[in-house]
Amino acid sequence: MLLDDHRSPWMTEELEDLRKLTRTFLAKELVPHQERFAEQHMVDRDFWRKAGDAGLLCISIPQEYGGGGGTFEHESVIAIEQALVGDDGWANGVHSTIVAHYINAFGSEEQKRRWLPGMASGELVGAIAMTEPTTGSDLQRVRTRAVRDGDDYVISGSKTFISNGTHCDVLIIVARTGDEAGGKGLSLIVAETADLSGFERGRVLQKIGQHSQDTRELSFVDMRVPTANLLGDREGLGFVQLMQQLPQERLIIAVGAAASAEASVRLATAYAKDREAFGDNLMSFQNTRFVLAECVGDALAARTLVDSCITRHVAGELDAAGASLAKFWCTDVQNKVADKCLQIFGGYGFMAEYPIARIFAGARVQKIYGGTNEIMKELVARSL
Repeated sequence: MLLDDHRSPWMTEELEDLRKLTRTFLAKELVPHQERFAEQHMVDRDFWRKAGDAGLLCISIPQEYGGGGGTFEHESVIAIEQALVGDDGWANGVHSTIVAHYINAFGSEEQKRRWLPGMASGELVGAIAMTEPTTGSDLQRVRTRAVRDGDDYVISGSKTFISNGTHCDVLIIVARTGDEAGGKGLSLIVAETADLSGFERGRVLQKIGQHSQDTRELSFVDMRVPTANLLGDREGLGFVQLMQQLPQERLIIAVGAAASAEASVRLATAYAKDREAFGDNLMSFQNTRFVLAECVGDALAARTLVDSCITRHVAGELDAAGASLAKFWCTDVQNKVADKCLQIFGGYGFMAEYPIARIFAGARVQKIYGGTNEIMKELVARSL
């Protein structure tokens, strides 16, 4: 298959070793438990510690803070291998690629040493609370407030669609610390959730896909967090900090989307060669071959775009528009390819126990979170 012949230009021998390690780890610790994880709506808490023991958490965080000392290329290898086994429940992208990097980029030395080693070991799980019931992609309308009271912030508000909401020990909260309009009054504050008064985990959200991903509502009722947990040297920097880190979040979504499209093609190709209809296998029909050829082309194009963006991002050259383009285009491809490949399975594609069904259902939210694809297109259009 053409997908087998493609080698990412950024791939090295070290990254190949990481790919093999990740594949072995997932085959042992994740794949056999996918159905149980889906039923309980989260991976096991101990899974995070096992991933930490394997060196797969915070792999792009400096070694002095317990991380792997790698780059976004290392994070991409892990994300690709996870998508290739059809898993979208382990939210390592949130933990390692997003939360840890907010702390690494904007945290004080004391904050980095307090939180990052535990996140790298899996003793601490990270989450970020941006979205509110009435805000969606419009972060400038955040209503959660953090009011100074002595050496504490008193935080009140609610958040929804929070990945790692059950397991999170380290939670970055987007809160309004000032009365300035729009994003000028926003700050990022880290809450350590263990035995934290006023911190409430709401209902587990019942989603149409990604059933094994830990997703909850969170609420804060006069929750006191030390002012020392503010990220940055002053209040009001939150929106700028978000804008600086969101391109990496959007790119890791694109990376997983491209790999998921590839996984769909592989599943459908194997099924078409094995499944018989009207006296021959499905691959003997021209329509099946043409559909799969189109899917290979789409998946390979997505992979090539992602490769280019990864190289530019590691070199510090990927701007917000480029990351937004990769996010909307690759997630659109992911959904289109999953839909076409599911059709090849016929009625079995609609059965939840088939991986293609889980991939199809889980793909839909990719066009929504991280900024809706409509917002992504607007950001690209503004750059023209």
